[in-house]
Amino acid sequence: MLRSILILVLLAVTASASANEFDYDFFQLSYGNVEFDDVNVDGDGFGLAGSYSINPDFHVFAGYEAVGLDFGIDATSLGAGLGWHTTLSPVVDLVASVSYQYVELDAPGGADVDDNGLGLGVGLRFAASEVLELNAGISYVDLSDSGDDTGFGIGGLYSFSEAFSLGLSADWSDDASSYTLAGRFYFGR
Repeated sequence: MLRSILILVLLAVTASASANEFDYDFFQLSYGNVEFDDVNVDGDGFGLAGSYSINPDFHVFAGYEAVGLDFGIDATSLGAGLGWHTTLSPVVDLVASVSYQYVELDAPGGADVDDNGLGLGVGLRFAASEVLELNAGISYVDLSDSGDDTGFGIGGLYSFSEAFSLGLSADWSDDASSYTLAGRFYFGR
């Protein structure tokens, strides 16, 4: 995991691509698949997320995801927080975040569970070319009753225009793996 991040940083420092400033004003629609490792349950669902710059260094963000899992279980997650970003080179931004996280599981027969907690994250955005962005990051979530979870994610966005990108991402944590296809719409450009 650390080796992948170091490789990404090395590529960023040696890259000849020239990035326009990264945009933190967007909303995103996504479709994803999630697989839980220990309980052999999987499912798919949709998500909605957004980010808004409040000044040149900080942005606020929020996200909602609804997933239908095996055995009639519905999972919902909400997250909202504050992010900080800074330029490391003309093609790399460092991003850090803190967030409130809420998770709810609804199972048949009224066996419902919900929990909330704190999320932390750090990652890199890398402009591989004028139209291709790569990203990688590490996240940590500590829920009140359900314990903590550490994850690693990678992804890419291909810009079809200044206002629209299509992306693929993968996330792996202690408990689950997920794969997502997303459409991102920029409104700050």
